[in-house]
Amino acid sequence: MNEAAPEANAKQPGTMDRMHRLRDHSLAGLRSPRSPRRPRLWFEILLIAVSYWLYSMVRNAVPEQKAAALANADWIWSAERFLGIAVEQSVNHAVNSVTWLIVSMNYYYATLHFIVTIGVLVWLFRRHPGRYAAARLALFATTAAALAGYYLYPLAPPRLMNGSRFIDTVMVHQTWGSMASGNFKNMSNQYAAMPSMHIGWSLWCGLTVFALASAPWARVLGLLYPAVTLIVIVSTANHFWLDALGGLACLSFGYAVSYAWYGALPHHLPKRIPRGAARRPRLSALAVHRAKAAAGRN
Repeated sequence: MNEAAPEANAKQPGTMDRMHRLRDHSLAGLRSPRSPRRPRLWFEILLIAVSYWLYSMVRNAVPEQKAAALANADWIWSAERFLGIAVEQSVNHAVNSVTWLIVSMNYYYATLHFIVTIGVLVWLFRRHPGRYAAARLALFATTAAALAGYYLYPLAPPRLMNGSRFIDTVMVHQTWGSMASGNFKNMSNQYAAMPSMHIGWSLWCGLTVFALASAPWARVLGLLYPAVTLIVIVSTANHFWLDALGGLACLSFGYAVSYAWYGALPHHLPKRIPRGAARRPRLSALAVHRAKAAAGRN
């Protein structure tokens, strides 16, 4: 018995090391559902396509509630005049007098909302895969909150208010600038102006680029993009100032959801994920418990 004891003791360190590795590996497996993973291109394309289809379907399925939307618009306009910030009409008329500028804004409103958002998602996917999932979750949660807003608070844009002097710049200049004007007005719910997802998405893009880009000029552009978008949505009479605050509130909710799930804001997560991390097998809580017990005995 005395001769067998040294041999058992010699094997003990190796056994303990294996138990510790098993324990650490098991704990990592338990954390994996909330840990960032390497995104898969085919899955992300499918997810974004399906999500946007659902977003459009739900947004357009929300009852227009025209009377309530117009009443809410009158209330918003009165509240802004009380606060001394009701300058949307002046901005709308001033910018509309410069044809090349307002036409450019119409196309900006119609296109960059999608192009820039998709561009930032692609950039994150390629350059910051470890942060991609958390940032994408923040964007999706922001959009989900906006859908709730469209349902709970129908709101007419300024250009559709009763008796207002706002100019529908798309109609006046005959440009393709809004899915809620001209030939496209029957394809979109015109009374879903609160919150402004042009602001919610552009702020998401701008903050993401500002937080993660290394080039100073890119960070400056990141800050300018939502600021210019705010001017555009007001100049084209598609939104009130307060709609922008609604978009900001939705974005705050989106980041809160992302933080609650991943335990950190996207820019605080690792830039990249080791290739082997995504292939680690997940072990059950029972396996973790057995690994701890075995390590304790040794």
